[in-house]
Amino acid sequence: MQSAPLVSVVTPFYNTHEFLAECIESILRQTYSNWEYILVNNHSTDGSAEIAAQYAAKYPGKIRLVHTDSLLNQVQNYNFALSQISPDSIYCKMVQADDWIYPECLQSMIEVAEAHPKVGFIAAYELERSWVSLDGLPYPSPEVSGREVCRLFFLENMNLFGSPTSLLMRSEMVRARNPFYEERHAPFEDAHVCFDLLETWNYGFVHQVLTYSRRDNDSFLLRMRPFKFRLFSRLAKILAHGRKYLTDDEYRYFLKDAENKYFFFLAKSAIQGKDQKFWQWHRERLASIGYTLNSGFMAKWISLVLLDHLGNPKRTIEYLWPRRKRFFSASSRFVSTMSRAFVRKSGA
Repeated sequence: MQSAPLVSVVTPFYNTHEFLAECIESILRQTYSNWEYILVNNHSTDGSAEIAAQYAAKYPGKIRLVHTDSLLNQVQNYNFALSQISPDSIYCKMVQADDWIYPECLQSMIEVAEAHPKVGFIAAYELERSWVSLDGLPYPSPEVSGREVCRLFFLENMNLFGSPTSLLMRSEMVRARNPFYEERHAPFEDAHVCFDLLETWNYGFVHQVLTYSRRDNDSFLLRMRPFKFRLFSRLAKILAHGRKYLTDDEYRYFLKDAENKYFFFLAKSAIQGKDQKFWQWHRERLASIGYTLNSGFMAKWISLVLLDHLGNPKRTIEYLWPRRKRFFSASSRFVSTMSRAFVRKSGA
């Protein structure tokens, strides 16, 4: 690089005192030096703001602490943080408060971006606890068509977007999109941005572990695991972006496959007697993408689940006998109030 472009690093945080210092220290250890660091406090009450203030006082001119005017939800907080980046920055790097990055992260990602001006997002291998993610691209792959990366998501179930911590972005993309993340796509608002922008930008990749993403703390995604949110997420992404990247035949196939897997899971959940909170979560998410609840259709899927188990009588008995009370109770609730099916709205 002939000159060192400015990179704006942002960390929005809310009550993350346990991890925040480790996150900040990882920025201070970067081998790349031309950065500004913006810490955004979203009305924390656990001492996180005090930790950030200490670093901002110690590194004036490099670290800046900003406070939100009111308590924001996560997407709003992320958008507010991105709005604080310098108008002179060429690149933007979000590092979530419970994550951290390796010392070579900024340097390695910026080198790829500078060598490939059509690249809008730059990622690398990511360590999640003890396993490496964002793998799958052949070596070397410093620049890949944005369209190809999105097709790989649908055709090969290959997620190369990771989390906000995974990516370096060109600041011009951030400044041109307001708000950058859309709340209606939460909690996968970052992936939807990638699908939108990779229509016109390419994707860069560094074959090196450069980021660490925590998965065992009390995060929003961890609290959603009981809802099997990834089944819903895949269906939502196919509906929102599949037609842009898939042929008509591919789109119909993968949409049907996603629906089948999701409906089958919901039918099993009805038999298992999931509680009202579970069904309310799925009702709300499905309504957001144009589906509604219908008991007759759900009855069909419950029948398919039972037929699947009847194909193996031993497995059927082993499955249903411990659940017999819950099954009959759930069936009653299903008919009356809770369990409903998912049918596309007319014209959707």
